[in-house]
Amino acid sequence: MAMEADLPISHFTPTPSILFLLFLLSSAIATAPTAALNITNLLSSFPDFSDFASLLSSSSSSLTTDLSRRSSITLLAVPNTYLSASSDLTRRLSSSSRADVVRYHILLEYLSPSDLRRISSSGKLVTTLLQTTGRATNNFGSVNITRDPITGIVSVRSPAPYSPSNATILNPIKTLPYNVSVFAVNSLLVPYGFDLMASETRPPLGLNITKALIDGHNFNVAASMLAASGVVEEFEADEGGAGITLFVPVDTAFAQLPSNVELQSLPADKKAVVLKFHVLHSYYPLGSLESIVNPVQPTLATEDMGAGSFTLNISRVNGSVAINTGIVQVSVTQTVFDQNPVAIFGVSGVLLPKEIFGKNPITTTTPKPGTPFASGTAQPPDIAFSPEFTPGLDGPPSHLSSPPGLGQDIRSKAEAAAAINGFHFYTLILALLCIALSL
Repeated sequence: MAMEADLPISHFTPTPSILFLLFLLSSAIATAPTAALNITNLLSSFPDFSDFASLLSSSSSSLTTDLSRRSSITLLAVPNTYLSASSDLTRRLSSSSRADVVRYHILLEYLSPSDLRRISSSGKLVTTLLQTTGRATNNFGSVNITRDPITGIVSVRSPAPYSPSNATILNPIKTLPYNVSVFAVNSLLVPYGFDLMASETRPPLGLNITKALIDGHNFNVAASMLAASGVVEEFEADEGGAGITLFVPVDTAFAQLPSNVELQSLPADKKAVVLKFHVLHSYYPLGSLESIVNPVQPTLATEDMGAGSFTLNISRVNGSVAINTGIVQVSVTQTVFDQNPVAIFGVSGVLLPKEIFGKNPITTTTPKPGTPFASGTAQPPDIAFSPEFTPGLDGPPSHLSSPPGLGQDIRSKAEAAAAINGFHFYTLILALLCIALSL
């Protein structure tokens, strides 16, 4: 005969008080502790970023509202020494446009130094605060972050097929784990479509480049090559927007080419690439070239052949602007034409891209007496960032001033803050559970 045991059965009916406590509990979980995103306060301890902090505070008040809804960000801050080159440009922007430039430096994802170390050479697309405004075209409100596997250098640029704006991450400045990280970058990032280089009163210009070179009396060979190739029409079409900067070899530069460089024998398509290699897709007057903050510049050939290729390294050497291709180095000798949006400079030698001429060694040419420069072999000038530097690693101390013991102090403070916040949070949960059970 089956026997049934009389087991106690609990009939629990939640009271309104318990339901209210459970609601408070769920609200507490949904609002777990996050850092207060006051970027200006975050930078206040770092005098080297005072100009960037001022740029933040002078931007539209809507920026503060946008940030109040964010709990995890990465800020790319520009030190004073690098931002000074863009101060005149940003001053001309309206408050709303300036705020959009700042938004482009706020990544909507927490990236730690170790996260940067794991980024592949193919890159990582990260959304910025600008993308959320709906004012960016396509996904051009995002940035593409890449890491060179050899040098460890991390670069940030627009995902647009061609964009002259890019920056290199210098070093971490501040990290609040899982909420906020701040990295220094060596250039102000300009969103695709922003024309900071253009004057507000820029007159329309339809320059005949070939005629300007002929009038220069020392650029007949280059003028003939441009006219024969047909690329000059493309250059003139690019005068709008951000403008163009041309580096045109003087006539004697072609005569001084080494015998193993047969420029005229190149196929028409490669010859066109070499000519485009002499053009930047932005207007740079001489003063901007002398103080350029990002030495590695893409050319029109970069646009055709792919990102990272056919770039020029521009620096200041012995008081002159030097342009290095990786196998030859030349100097700017004169200004042929300079009216926004077109700048044309005479250079001492032909810019030979290593992608085409790198397989054959270039013979050094002897400069004429009294000539401070000549086309020939040259090692690429030192870039401001050492090759062994790996962003996010315990590398050499930054040259940027910061409070003593910054790295360890930040880690200890962040860990202590996280522990205190976590203790308070979970104490609240435990107290609510105890009250609920006692009822």
